[in-house]
Amino acid sequence: MQQIHKILIGIAFSPNLKANLFEAIRMANMFNAKLVGVHVGKKTLEKEQNIKALLTEAEVLKKPLKTIWQEGKPVNVILETSAKENIDLLILGAIQQENLLRYYVGSIARKITRKANCSVLLLIKPSVKRIPCKHIIVNGLHDTKTKETIKTSIFFSKNLSCKKLTIVEEISQAELHVTVSDDKTLRKSTIVKERIKSREDFRVKNILKEINCEGIDIKTQSIFGKRGYSIGHYARVKRADLLVMNAPTKTGIFDRIFPHDIEYILSELPTDVLIVK
Repeated sequence: MQQIHKILIGIAFSPNLKANLFEAIRMANMFNAKLVGVHVGKKTLEKEQNIKALLTEAEVLKKPLKTIWQEGKPVNVILETSAKENIDLLILGAIQQENLLRYYVGSIARKITRKANCSVLLLIKPSVKRIPCKHIIVNGLHDTKTKETIKTSIFFSKNLSCKKLTIVEEISQAELHVTVSDDKTLRKSTIVKERIKSREDFRVKNILKEINCEGIDIKTQSIFGKRGYSIGHYARVKRADLLVMNAPTKTGIFDRIFPHDIEYILSELPTDVLIVK
């Protein structure tokens, strides 16, 4: 099961700096991990004093904060630092909804998410005071990466003291192969759906047999619809505190025009999102 030894937080002197830093400190302590902060820009006495002042207000880090100051392009600096420091989890503040232009151009957070070599946690509503994580939703789609993603979600659940986890099996409508036009085809569609749900539940339960899930209430939920969009909508409706997703296999120009399933999540984040790599 995935372990987290080093966490990287991008330090930007924005209105959310305090909340983002406090969230990262809590996360580092929960995972007993080393916290590394990187600021893209010049190192100044004022900035150093600002960070020191915030650290005196936060809970004490179990392991000292390492701060890196480097000038350059934000995306490049953060990605290079992540690789050089062997980071396991990258924490980024994110904008909840992008307009059309920013969707195609990509914000800094999303550019980093697509290129990072480690798991990425996107925070849309960081808090100075801890808000307990009560419900985690994780994708359970049929994919080679899903097993590790589910393992990671359970690992997070335990470290965040979250007792409720839902594994969502997204199923494309194309799998039904039935066009509903009357009562007969409606019944046929219902039977096919139930068979697919049973198949997916069986697959997920086989994955869970190999994982220690003690202390966590785990449920499965099959939903039919467009991958990415459906689970994002479900997470929003259920008011999940964290959505855990597989990292996309490819994210080229083609995916910008014909979006990969993760792009629906990135363009309008339903909650905090963890992308597992």
